[in-house]
Amino acid sequence: MRELKANQLIEKLLAYGEKNNLLVEWDKIAARNEIRDILEIKEAPAEALDSESELELADNPQPILDGLLDFAVAKSLINDNLTERDLLDTRIMGALTPRQSEIAKRFYETAEEIDVKAAAEQYYNFAQKSNYIRLKRTSKNLNWKADSDYGQIEITINLSKPEKDPAEIAKAKAEPQSNYPKCYLCLENVGYAGSLNHPARQNHRVIPLKLQNEDWFLQYSPYVYYNEHCIVFHREHKPMNINKNTFAVLMDFLDQIPHYFIGSNADLPLVGGSILNHDHFQGGRHIFPMEEAESVAYYEHPTFMDVEISRLKWPLSVIRLRSAERGELINLADKILQNWREYTDHGLKIKAYSKEDGKKIAHNTVTPIARKRKYGGEEQAEQYELDLVLRNNRCSEEYPYGIFHPHQKLHHIKKENIGLIEVMGRAILPGRLKKELNLIAEYLSAKLSLEELKAAEGMAKHLEWVEELESTYGNELQFEQAEKILEKETAKKFSQVLERAGVFKNDQKGNDGFNKFLQTIGIKRV
Repeated sequence: MRELKANQLIEKLLAYGEKNNLLVEWDKIAARNEIRDILEIKEAPAEALDSESELELADNPQPILDGLLDFAVAKSLINDNLTERDLLDTRIMGALTPRQSEIAKRFYETAEEIDVKAAAEQYYNFAQKSNYIRLKRTSKNLNWKADSDYGQIEITINLSKPEKDPAEIAKAKAEPQSNYPKCYLCLENVGYAGSLNHPARQNHRVIPLKLQNEDWFLQYSPYVYYNEHCIVFHREHKPMNINKNTFAVLMDFLDQIPHYFIGSNADLPLVGGSILNHDHFQGGRHIFPMEEAESVAYYEHPTFMDVEISRLKWPLSVIRLRSAERGELINLADKILQNWREYTDHGLKIKAYSKEDGKKIAHNTVTPIARKRKYGGEEQAEQYELDLVLRNNRCSEEYPYGIFHPHQKLHHIKKENIGLIEVMGRAILPGRLKKELNLIAEYLSAKLSLEELKAAEGMAKHLEWVEELESTYGNELQFEQAEKILEKETAKKFSQVLERAGVFKNDQKGNDGFNKFLQTIGIKRV
């Protein structure tokens, strides 16, 4: 009876695959046999679904996959835990997923027949329908916007990465370690079977790109922190390094996919992302708050008169370059980067280098973000726009996590690195905050006593903030009102997090320091 039900689910999955352009009629036999082999099913297959049943199929394969996973658990093919279920359902979806060459061919044929925007939408849809992007999980993320001194700030509480239980962690630790693939970004992840320590990727396909005559690849992030959140990674597993070629690669990408922005995490620890050992960028189709920030001061350089230079009203220190001449923009960006790498201002705690065990340690770098935009109406030509966010990763006894990093007082909200996405004004906050903010809302609406709040797990770190909130708003709010206040106050805290990451603060001393640095490059205020 169990095998009969599993066979019926397989037919539903095959119909789902055909409906969503993962396979066609004549692919079903091979896919059916592969899935039956994966699940060790010997009983004859169920009858194929008729067209009326196909129309009732869900838009997401997870409910069908969950039934097949339950069958595998009952048959003792896997243990009933998150990691092993993920490994198996990805393997099953791999049986439905077209070859790498077919996905790349579809992309470029659509780009030629329609345009690259349609090609990207088609590829993004494929990433979702193949369950590489697990929509059932990403839809759980909490998202909201709130006003700040710098415009609207976006908040995401990440709930799409469920935590493993201790037994899974122990089992993964005991598994033999492998250096293949070398990291989560390597091209070798395409079709990879996965392990307890590395996610399965049988349903993963990428789009080849030529950028500065080198092989790069486009993929989507499985966690989609914003619309069409993509990753562009180098063919070789080599460390991130921001230099003049980086800016040229960004411009090449925009020339090929102009409706996306593209940017890079900084290439140093503490101010960069979590994967510094593989050169990559992030991009996508989303307008971040920083993109809409106003310019508060304009500058010019006598050698680069075709490039508009401005400073943004933003918590971090951002130089915006805008020009229709990509060569001029690249050359000026490189000049700024090279000067910033060597720049020291002891009065503002900015130091380019330090020594550790006799080695010279670099501290200054940039987070670059590029896009194409039209100014002055639709009739105007698009211009390249490049934002250079000045970063420094120095630590001190007072600030062991980083001088220009979220300070300890703010760790109850955000302790992790401020990477590209946060730099642009979208907070990626830890999943623990969902429960913790709910408890604070209960306290502010008199549903919870102070003693109960103090006794709750993980709440000690919030008590000083709770005291500030209570002194401002009281603790007799309606629960929904308390929730709205916490959304606003969390965004305010995140603005403070970003301010700490700014090397030149938004005060007179910081403004003077910003102008002093620009003058070392030959850039003067207009």
